[in-house]
Amino acid sequence: MSSEDLPASAEAEQRSALRTIRKVAPYLWPEGDTQAKLRVVLAMAFLVLGKIAAVSTPFFYKAAVDALAPSDAADPTGYLLIAGAAGLVVAYGVLRLLSIGLNQLRDAVFARVGQRALRKLALETFQHIHALSMRYHITRKTGGLSRIIERGVKGVEFLLRFLLFSIGPLILELALIAAILFVVFDVWYLAVVVVTIGLYVVFTFKVTEWRVQIRKRMNDRDTDANQKAIDSLLNFETVKYFGAERREADRYDVSMEGYEQAAVETSVSLAALNFGQALIINSGLVAVMVMAGMGVQNGTLSVGDFVMVNAYMIQITMPLNFLGTVYREIRQALVDMGEMFDLLEQPAEVKDKADAPALKVSGGDVSFRDVVFSYETERSILHDLSLHVPAGQTVAVVGPSGSGKSTIGRLLFRFYDVAAGSLSIDGQDVRDVTQESLRKAIGVVPQDTVLFNDTIGYNIAYGRPEASREEMYDAARAAQIHDFVMGLPEGYDTVVGERGLKLSGGEKQRVGIARTLLKNPPILLLDEATSALDTETERDIQEALKAMGKGRTVITIAHRLSTVVDADRIVVLEKGEVVEEGTHDDLLERDGRYARMWHRQLNDEDDGDAQVA
Repeated sequence: MSSEDLPASAEAEQRSALRTIRKVAPYLWPEGDTQAKLRVVLAMAFLVLGKIAAVSTPFFYKAAVDALAPSDAADPTGYLLIAGAAGLVVAYGVLRLLSIGLNQLRDAVFARVGQRALRKLALETFQHIHALSMRYHITRKTGGLSRIIERGVKGVEFLLRFLLFSIGPLILELALIAAILFVVFDVWYLAVVVVTIGLYVVFTFKVTEWRVQIRKRMNDRDTDANQKAIDSLLNFETVKYFGAERREADRYDVSMEGYEQAAVETSVSLAALNFGQALIINSGLVAVMVMAGMGVQNGTLSVGDFVMVNAYMIQITMPLNFLGTVYREIRQALVDMGEMFDLLEQPAEVKDKADAPALKVSGGDVSFRDVVFSYETERSILHDLSLHVPAGQTVAVVGPSGSGKSTIGRLLFRFYDVAAGSLSIDGQDVRDVTQESLRKAIGVVPQDTVLFNDTIGYNIAYGRPEASREEMYDAARAAQIHDFVMGLPEGYDTVVGERGLKLSGGEKQRVGIARTLLKNPPILLLDEATSALDTETERDIQEALKAMGKGRTVITIAHRLSTVVDADRIVVLEKGEVVEEGTHDDLLERDGRYARMWHRQLNDEDDGDAQVA
């Protein structure tokens, strides 16, 4: 970064910090939540009372010391002297205890406000991530994203607690002590304290700003290493297939090497910060104590005054020592939260219109009219595509890879909006209805079924959580998975592992089919639904899917043409356009693109059978 860029960068960072504080502030004073506001007021009251108690304790300490000092007063036995000193010491102890107790009470009262704010923000972030478009999710890095959210939420917790209960109280405490030194002693004590605090704050802030830049680099390396680790673990089998363990370890180690270097710089800079702070604080402490010692020597101050000055300087030292840590953590929290709020400001590409009604499915008629769509501007996928699926019919979409078959399913679920043309269900444009109602009306069996790291029962019931146990069993039977599940030691309570890795591809596919059968939607999308099944199981599942499709609108996306010969109509896509459509027999008679695909697949299957024989 050039020197010319630094001011602009600092200004942008300052704007980002102010934006973050503005976004967090409403969580401290939630609109319409009287109980939370009352808790904040009580917490602040306890904070002020605690600080008043804290700055009052040195007065009683001074009085106790003066009471115990040699005196010419007539008290030959010393009982009155001891009794008075003991009372002052007890009062001193009570005030110290009261100061600590009020601080703890403050934390206890504020705890619910902080945790509720944390929960709301975490929920808001979680919901927003789910609301982001498919385009965002296919380009994101899961490991980096999870770390940004984790650091951001922790940053909010830190900021809510320490910005409110550390910086504010510190300023209050320093102001009270400065006023006492000025009134009880003289202006020179105040001058030394002000200069000491000023030097300390300037030094701390300057060094901390430098350290924040180092911490940013450390965070970047940490995020990169975490992303590589998670990506590698998610692709565990691929790593094993190619014997790439050493390669993955080297990639991870390169990221960790950068993290190590930044972490070492962080530790070294922390040591420099701590030593500089100690030098400034102790110089001010020595200067004030020399002045107080000279005052005792010339009789203008008592021994108790000397002790009180020492107590106040120590009282200043403790929070000031904490200031560097708090400031650094607040700066880091602002950076972490800034990344999270950047994520929250990421716009959702697909949004419901204001007051959009729910989709009303009367028959399930699906119509694509002159649809144009592309994932990237330089690469068009669909060109003026028109496709009509009458209610209750089964239409198969076939074609070579890259022809746009799967894109039709993504547009139907409104993961993306069409660039031109329209897509409607029963005459209702999908852009005019709510996404929730649209997706509720469509069931899908994808080519690659991904399961939650939970039980088989949970994954099947995900299709319709309110369904009864018997309805779930019926769906599993129809998907030819019930007997297999009942043969497992834990039955439907068997945990499938992350992404369902404990099950075979065919078993996962059947769980996915059972899940969709249980959902019982009026429109069904089958995206290579039996691709992971053996021939015998595929035949059984095809019968189950055929029975399920009766009375429903079914769109089947297929590569294996043998699975769609019974479709009411077959549509052949090529380069995003419909090149042929008709029944299986009609298309064979035309001897066109479909017929060539059919004969090629037949020849491939015959060659495979011959090789097996």
